[in-house]
Amino acid sequence: MEAMVAEKRRELIEMVSEVDDRLAEAFLNDEPISAADLEEAVRRATIARKFVPVFMGSAFKNKGVQPLLDGVLSYLPCPTEVGNYALDQTKDEEKVMLPGTPDGPLVALAFKLEEGRFGQLTYLRIYEGVIKKGDFIINVNTGKKIKVPRLVRMHSNEMEDIQEAHAGQIVAVFGVDCASGDTFTDGSVKYTMTSMNVPEPVMSLAVQPVSKDSGGQFSKALNRFQKEDPTFRVGLDPESGQTIISGMGELHLDIYVERIRREYKVDATVGKPRVNFRETVTQRADFDYLHKKQTGGQGQYGRVCGYVEPLPPDSPIKFEFENMIVGQAIPSNFIPAIEKGFKEAANSGSLIGHPVENVRIVLTDGASHAVDSSELAFKLAAIYAFRQCYAAARPVILEPIMLVELKVPTEFQGTVAGDINKRKGVIVGNDQEGDDSVMTAHVPLNNMFGYSTALRSMTQGKGEFTMEYKEHSAVSQDVQMQLVNTYKASKGAE
Repeated sequence: MEAMVAEKRRELIEMVSEVDDRLAEAFLNDEPISAADLEEAVRRATIARKFVPVFMGSAFKNKGVQPLLDGVLSYLPCPTEVGNYALDQTKDEEKVMLPGTPDGPLVALAFKLEEGRFGQLTYLRIYEGVIKKGDFIINVNTGKKIKVPRLVRMHSNEMEDIQEAHAGQIVAVFGVDCASGDTFTDGSVKYTMTSMNVPEPVMSLAVQPVSKDSGGQFSKALNRFQKEDPTFRVGLDPESGQTIISGMGELHLDIYVERIRREYKVDATVGKPRVNFRETVTQRADFDYLHKKQTGGQGQYGRVCGYVEPLPPDSPIKFEFENMIVGQAIPSNFIPAIEKGFKEAANSGSLIGHPVENVRIVLTDGASHAVDSSELAFKLAAIYAFRQCYAAARPVILEPIMLVELKVPTEFQGTVAGDINKRKGVIVGNDQEGDDSVMTAHVPLNNMFGYSTALRSMTQGKGEFTMEYKEHSAVSQDVQMQLVNTYKASKGAE
């Protein structure tokens, strides 16, 4: 194969000399190029991000793993050759360059968690400073102070105990309770390596273990996944009592259900995906509600008057409560109870029982009774007042709209675009990339279930798409009617 190897080597040298000047010079002057020269040139071009070495191999058959590891050593930058940026939390996530020296303040990132036989093993990449066994470190994301009980250097699955580690190293610590993506410092700076803004989940599934006795393992699995992945949330549905897992899409949740099956040997049944709808009001409505109940002993008495109105569309807060009562119509110690009542009522709207957002509630008047008024009475008055005026405020249902990017061969463009329109999507951009057509569209998440399968069958398996959450926006009148009727039917069935 010598002739073929010589030919391929010449090809590689030609490719690299296009992005590396020193090699190009030697190549054009017909100077002999040694293996070391070529390796240095590949390294320079890779670090400059102009060249990507690709290795072939199979982890399954353990072929080609050694050349890959040699390639990591030969071609990838050492920690001092890369610019790492931290985000300063005291200055609104302003970027700060980390020089990566051991004498700076400690900055380390927990990038991977593993369930070891001694509890949670946390892998830390140290970006600056020194970490020592027995030191106190602070988790910037939670503000907790933690002592480092044991510091180890990992050699695949072997552990070597060490006393300290410096910037640029990767170490593991035991017994530190944190989530993946948390940043640790020595307390002198408030830097995080990853942004603290986690996107809101857009899709939920109800899951439950098939057999009752595997509940322990099931909750252990969910707790662990929540720590590993900040975009994966677990909650309880108060109405149905089911466990709800939420994440960034269909595939995201499928993988976790599969992992529960594989790693924890728990079979789980999965309910129909649920979309996180919201409700909001579109016009101002007044309320005036008197809650009174007279039983033996102390009764309940509370009256609240005021109005609800929508917040402006670009408002950063979703719920606002304002007390505009002049004088002491309602004693001030009951105001927090009223706010709590409104907040509770806004947790489930009366259209489809989803949270109500972008509402401003203003309290203008009320009445209280010297004996019968209590926090509970006012809280209940607020809840009923909200329900009473809600229908008059013309409520609408908001659904999550996804920003979908599609890449399909041009011959299928018409079919795919037609299907997006059928799913009530709006195509906002269309570009050509070689033989592929790249489309951007805004599509309601509720119409995107099973889309990956539909797209594959429309494009003979050649199409691909990504989607991310864009915003919540109002649904059309017919969809709203349909959702409300479904909700009422399910309520009636219960």
